[in-house]
Parts: sequence; C-alpha cells; structure tokens
Amino acid sequence: MPDLFGSAEPGPPPETPQTTPPEGGVNRPLADRLRPRSLDEVVGQEHLTGEGGTLTRLLRGRSLGSLIFWGPPGTGKTTVARLLATATDLHFEQISAIFSGVPDLRKVFEAARKRRAQGQATLLFVDEIHRFNRAQLDAFLPVMEDGTVTLIGATTENPSFELNAALLSRARVLLFRALDPGAIARLLARAEDLTGQALPLTEEARAVLVRMADGDGRAALTLAEEVWRSAAPGETFDAEGLQLIVQRRAPVYDKAQEGHYNLISALHKTVRGSDPDAALYYLCRMLDAGEDRLFIARRLVRMAVEDIGLADPQALVVANAAKDAFDFLGSPEGELALAQAAIYLACAPKSNAVYTAYKAATRLAKEAGSLPPPRVILNAPTKLMRKVGYGEGYRYDHDEPDAFSGQDYWPEALGRRHLYEPTDRGYETRLAERLARWDALRRLRRGEG
Repeated sequence: MPDLFGSAEPGPPPETPQTTPPEGGVNRPLADRLRPRSLDEVVGQEHLTGEGGTLTRLLRGRSLGSLIFWGPPGTGKTTVARLLATATDLHFEQISAIFSGVPDLRKVFEAARKRRAQGQATLLFVDEIHRFNRAQLDAFLPVMEDGTVTLIGATTENPSFELNAALLSRARVLLFRALDPGAIARLLARAEDLTGQALPLTEEARAVLVRMADGDGRAALTLAEEVWRSAAPGETFDAEGLQLIVQRRAPVYDKAQEGHYNLISALHKTVRGSDPDAALYYLCRMLDAGEDRLFIARRLVRMAVEDIGLADPQALVVANAAKDAFDFLGSPEGELALAQAAIYLACAPKSNAVYTAYKAATRLAKEAGSLPPPRVILNAPTKLMRKVGYGEGYRYDHDEPDAFSGQDYWPEALGRRHLYEPTDRGYETRLAERLARWDALRRLRRGEG
C-alpha cells in the first residue's frame, strides 16, 4: 500500500539528480511535496479514511461536526483537516494555540460570521489545541453551537486530561495512529521516486532510520533530507555513520504528560504480570527518556506493597534498598539497582491480599463510625476508669499457652470481621497456616468448639 504522503500522480522528478535537494519553489521540503491531495491517498489511518472508515462515513453524509484529532506528530492531522475542508467546500482557516489568544480568536470568529452571512461556512483548524487554557477553550463553545465554525482541533496529548468537558461534549475525538515501520519504509521509497535519488544507506542503516522516525512520517522525510545533504558523491552510510550525521531523535516522551503515565503504567503492569523482560524494557525506556529516577524508585516501592505484599516480604526491603542505592551512587551507576529491583519484583510471588484488606478496612472504618474498642483492652490509668471496667479481665497473651489468649478485640457493635485473606503463594502460605491455627485456638479458648 502507498505511504502516508503517497500521491497517485506525483510531480516529475528533478531533471538532474542532486545530492542536496533544494528547498523553496517546486522543490519544497519533502514532507510538503508528498502531501496527499485527497483522503484516499492518506495511508496509515485506514480506520479513519479507508472504505468504511469514520471520516469516510461522515463525508458521505456531507456533515462533519466538530472533531478532535488526537495522535502523535507526523501522522497527517493537519493534512487530513485541509482535505476535509476541500471535500466539504468549507473555507479552511488555521491557527495555532501556541501563538493565539482570545483577541485572535475573536477576529477569527468575526471573519467566520461574515463568511457565513455570505453563504460560505468555515472549517477552523486549531493546532496544539491543548495549549489553550480553560477560559480560552470556553470561547469556542458559542461558535460551535451556532454553526459559525466547524472546529477541528489537533492535539498530541490525551484530550481527557487536557481539554475541558464542555468542549469534549460538543466534539468527537478521532485517534490518529503512529505510522508502522512498513509505512515509514514505503514513505522513504516514495521520496526516492520523487527526487530521483536513492538514499545513500546500507540496508541496516535504512532500518535504523526507519526506527529513528518513531512512527512520525514528517520526521522520516526530514531525516532523509539530512542524509542527502550530508552524503558526498558516491558515499554510503552504514548504521553507525547514519547516527553520527543525524544524531538521535529524542524519544517521544513528555515527563509531565501522557507518555509519562503510559510508561509507568506499563512498567507497573509488567511487574504485576511477572514478566521481568518487559519490566526491564519499560524501565530502560523511562531511564532513556530522562525520567526522574527517584520517581521510578518510589513506584517500585509501591509495586512491592501493592502487588507482592506478604507473599514475599523481602520485596519491600529490596525496593527500598534500590532507592537507597541510587541515592548513594547516583546516575548512571545507581540505575542498575533500580533494574535489579524491577527484575526481583517481577519474579516475586504476587499477592494483593494486603492491598485488598487495607481497602476493606478503610471502608469499614468510614462506614462504622467512631465505635469504642471493648473495655477489656483499654488502659486504666485512673481509679475512675478502673471502677467503670477499663482493662477488666484483660489476659496478657505472653502468659497464656502458646502466647495466645484468643480474646475478642472488636467493638461489640461490629462483632468479629475477617479482612485479610492470605493467598496460597509465597510466604503467605505460611501466614495462612498460622492464622488458621490461631482461629482454631480462638474458638477453643472461647468455648466455641
């Protein structure tokens, strides 16, 4: 299938192949020259633009409604918005939330109203719409409701976190997907056809360039242009040479945004799922992206108590030790301690019995109110307290057979409750046996058979 920016009728290649593709005029940057000219030329988003795709169905009805395009960079969001305006005969207006404020919006809305009065509707494309604050986003609501504009907002961030509920209730969110390696490879081939030049790369280097693009079609073409500019006549770059000339693109990861939460979620779930290899991979993804090492250490401690608990009490010791080791050694040496902890936690027996018991106890404490403990276990530091029965009949467990008295410690209004249910995994098997023995002794001492 064709690449993201494939064209059914590409422009003719330059008459004379050039090592450095010029820019400007007909030789614009490749990403611009290879833009699709109709929706059926867009590849990589078939779930939206293919036969039966969401946008294809909307266009058949000749009514788009307002939309939010959510997806990573270089996946065609701006291009698709332009094509939708053309397909629906709407005037295309584009602004960026980075450079626009409320006064700019008022001007855009007023111009849209004038066009509407003349019979011309407007498609307003807002790039980086998540950059607007809540008040600015609210400014869109009236013009969306009265049909002054059809809004298409583009964002790389999760709309659920970055856009307000009022806007989301009036717009449909469509997900744009990162280009897979096959689509990136075909995109590079299309660029070679258009320019009349082969990329001066070995097969291995070509595969590395595809990986460097990280699902971003625009980035792939920019990298290709850098290769052409850097190559001397007859020169071919291997993988190492490629990395030297184009350097390495930073991972798509924003520590304050969704990428941060996605990767820590992936690390947590792979530890919980007892997959040490996947856990190590996601840990290194986060380390490579510059994540705060102590944030990772704190989450490892959380995993130890939430997902392992008393199935392996040593897990918490290991996680805390990894945090202390990183504090002591710093980066990069201390990162190995985090890796060791992640592997240990992934390999440990799993139990959320403590976590479940804690939640149940918290709920019970809130629901039951301020019930007093039984007086038998209350201290009696004054004569009055002793007189009214505080501590009366208390049995000191260490003086009892098996150091166990079997007394009832629960408030009378509640009665005895069972909250902690150890599993049959790891150390909790021993705890389960111990609790069962104490339960039998308790019934025996209380004459319950």
